[in-house]
Amino acid sequence: MLVNADFHIHSCFSMASSKDMLIENIASQSKLKGLNLLGTGDAFHPKWLNMIEETTTQTAEGIYSYEGTDFILTTEVEGKNRIHHLIIIPNLEIARELSDKLKSKNKTVDGRPRTSYTGSELKDLVKDYDCLIGPAHAFTPWTGMYKSFNSIYDCYESKPDFVELGLSADTYMADTVDELKNFTFLTNSDTHSPWPHRLGREFNLMKIEDMSFSSIKKAIRNSDIEANYGMVPDLGKYHMTACTKCFKLVNPQIAKENNMKCSCGGKIKKGVDFRISEIADYSEPCSPDFRPPYIHLMPLAEIISSVYDKGVTTKTVQGIWQNLIDNFDTEINVLMHVPVEDIEKVNSRIIDGIKGFRNKSLIIIPGGGGKYGKICFRDENERRVDENITTLDNF
Repeated sequence: MLVNADFHIHSCFSMASSKDMLIENIASQSKLKGLNLLGTGDAFHPKWLNMIEETTTQTAEGIYSYEGTDFILTTEVEGKNRIHHLIIIPNLEIARELSDKLKSKNKTVDGRPRTSYTGSELKDLVKDYDCLIGPAHAFTPWTGMYKSFNSIYDCYESKPDFVELGLSADTYMADTVDELKNFTFLTNSDTHSPWPHRLGREFNLMKIEDMSFSSIKKAIRNSDIEANYGMVPDLGKYHMTACTKCFKLVNPQIAKENNMKCSCGGKIKKGVDFRISEIADYSEPCSPDFRPPYIHLMPLAEIISSVYDKGVTTKTVQGIWQNLIDNFDTEINVLMHVPVEDIEKVNSRIIDGIKGFRNKSLIIIPGGGGKYGKICFRDENERRVDENITTLDNF
C-alpha cells in the first residue's frame, strides 16, 4: 500500500507551537492536505501522551487512529551541542518508559526535550527499544547535525536509520555528499501549526506492507520511499547565508571576512546552500540507484497569496483555498494532479500560479537568516528580485 506520511510535527506543548495543535485538528487538516499517516510529535511529553491515549484508538501495532487518520509516535529531542534528533517509537508504553529514562530538565514543560546526550548516546538509548533515529533537518545552521560535524559518523559513531533533509535542502543538494549515498532521506514538515500551508509542506510517499510500526520501520530501513515531496529549498528560511536581524542575503565569503557580523549590527547565519558546498564531495548530485525522485512543492495558500497579494491567513486567501479543496478534495490534488482547465473553471485568476508552479516558471526570493523565501511572478517582481540578489556583493 502507498501512503503519504509526514513524521515530524509538534504538539500544542512545544515552544512556539499553536494551541490548535491537537489530535482532532491535525487529523482533520491532514485529510484536506492529502496525508494518510502522521507522526504525533512530542511523544516524550507526559501530558501529550495522555491526550494521545485519550483521543485515539490503537488500530494496529504502533498505530493510533482518529477518525480515519493514522498516527505513529514520534518526537524530536535536542541533544548535546543543540543538535536535533528525530525518533520514531514503537508504542505508547515504550514512549513513556523512554521519557522516564531520558535525562532532561524540561521534558514536562516543552514538547521537544533538551538533554546533554550526544547523538551516539541517544541512539544507543532508543535502539534498546527498537526505535528509529536520525538527524532532524540535518543541515540547518542553528540545530542541524552538520552545523557541528563534518560527518554524520562523528555525531552518531555508527549509521543511524535515516537523514531528514529539512525545508532548506533537497535530495539533489544532499546527494553531493558521498557519505549519505546509502541513507534513506525523509522529508517532513516540522510544523508547529495544523494548517495546510505548514502541515505536510514536506512529506514522504511510502510503500508499506500494512499500516503498522513494523512495516513502516522496514520501509524506512529498506528505502521503500517512492518519492520525497518537499519545498523548493529556496523557500526555506535558512537556505541562503543572511543576517538574522535585517535578513539581507550576504555573500558567505564576505560574511566570514566580517566575522559573521552584518553592517546593521545583526548576526549572519551560514546558509544551508553554503554549508553543503563546504562538505560536498561532488559538484553535481551523485544519487544511488535506489534514490526516489524529489518532487518540489509550494504550499497552495502561498501561491494564492502571491497571486492576490494578500496574506496567507487572510479571509480572501483562505476562502479561495477552501473553494479549491471543496472542488478537488485535497491540496495535493490541486497542486499536482487536477487538469489546469478544471481548476480554471473554478478560479481563473489562480491558474497562472498553478501553471507557474507546475512548469517551474515562478520566481523565488530566497530565504535566509530565519526568514522564509517568497514566491513572485516575473512580470511584477523581476526588478525587485534582482535588487535583492545584488545585495550578495554589496555587503
